Amino acid sequence: MNKSVRIFLGVMIVLLLLAGAFSGGLVVGWLLPDRAQAAFPLIGTNSTGAQSDTATDPGSSAGTPTQYKELFKPFWEAWQIVKDQYVDQPVDEQKMMQGAIRGMLESLGDPHTSYMDPDEYRQANLPMNGEYEGIGAWVDTTGDYVKIVSPMPGSPAEKAGLKANDIIIKVDGEDMTGIDGNLVLRRILGPAGTSVTLTIQREGLDAPFDVTITRAKIIIPSVEGKMLDGNIAYIQLFTFGEKTTGELKTKLRELMAQNPKGLILDLRNNGGGYLNTAIEVVSQFIDKGVVMYEEYGNGQRKTFQALPGGLATKIPLVVLVNEGTASASEITAGAIQDYGRGILVGVTTYGKGSVQNWIPLENNQGAVRVTIARWLTPKERQISKIGLKPDVEVPLTEEDIKNGKDPQLDKAIEIINQGGVNP
Repeated sequence: MNKSVRIFLGVMIVLLLLAGAFSGGLVVGWLLPDRAQAAFPLIGTNSTGAQSDTATDPGSSAGTPTQYKELFKPFWEAWQIVKDQYVDQPVDEQKMMQGAIRGMLESLGDPHTSYMDPDEYRQANLPMNGEYEGIGAWVDTTGDYVKIVSPMPGSPAEKAGLKANDIIIKVDGEDMTGIDGNLVLRRILGPAGTSVTLTIQREGLDAPFDVTITRAKIIIPSVEGKMLDGNIAYIQLFTFGEKTTGELKTKLRELMAQNPKGLILDLRNNGGGYLNTAIEVVSQFIDKGVVMYEEYGNGQRKTFQALPGGLATKIPLVVLVNEGTASASEITAGAIQDYGRGILVGVTTYGKGSVQNWIPLENNQGAVRVTIARWLTPKERQISKIGLKPDVEVPLTEEDIKNGKDPQLDKAIEIINQGGVNP
């Protein structure tokens, strides 16, 4: 699913505002300072000092490390040709430099490894804890066009009918072909009360169509919960943010005090968020063991264990997933599925299974996002470009939505009522 959510995790990105929040994811999730990892893209604060290896004298290799002088001769030769012969002079050396970095990273063929200029990086590094103004959707900016991962519940995007995998090909009538996804985001974001018209390409439809959306102040929801008929507890997670774990614990204590016979955890259209939060969330349902592995290019692994003290580790559990379940949500659902702790109901998830680190460049020259690892489920399954296949597949059709039906939730209730879940 190299053109689908990716992450930065990313990953993890709220199209509303974050111009950054998955990859992951993360954030749409991107973001995150060093206080936490993001399951959509991760943003680090360490610098590799790569700037010191950049030649400072265009046309010569004076600043190029000795071992790379021969390798970089064609680069500097091409640079000088442009400087001397390109028809429109003077050329913008800053843009040339940034374009060279973008091209270098694109040559790796990894949609999650990329460059952000200083302004893009500033926007991407906004904290994932607040209110934003935009349309309210998690998006993937790493493909040829910005793609909707999932609209946020109650957002202008959801009310306008945007759906997972919708592709934005125009903004206010302007063709977005060849435009960097982060720049497209900036055109979509805007003050509350203003409107933006998106031209959408949707799978299954012959022609694109326009949707005009009034931007709003978006408050990112985190957790909601209630008791359903039949004494079944229901919790929906909307994101994996800074406040999610505390809100989840509060809601679990409230619901578990009513002695429910089962619990439904709804991760549908949850685009992810912080990796640390994912570990904390899944630990509420799994009492011990590996939650996930982070596998690096050299073969080494980092193991994440469940944290003690989970509040719902024994109750029968059903997890709802769909194509908008991504990144941190997939970490949670994958661990629950691997341990047989609960049953996954819905459709195959998004498939974001790599970890990115944002490394700022010196002198405020932006940052590079590099895929540093892949994450694996406790049974060492990769979900990148594959997703998680539910134990019980139940589609949710347009007709169902139009008629106010939710067959996925109905199936989860049926499973619990029939005692088909082993706690």
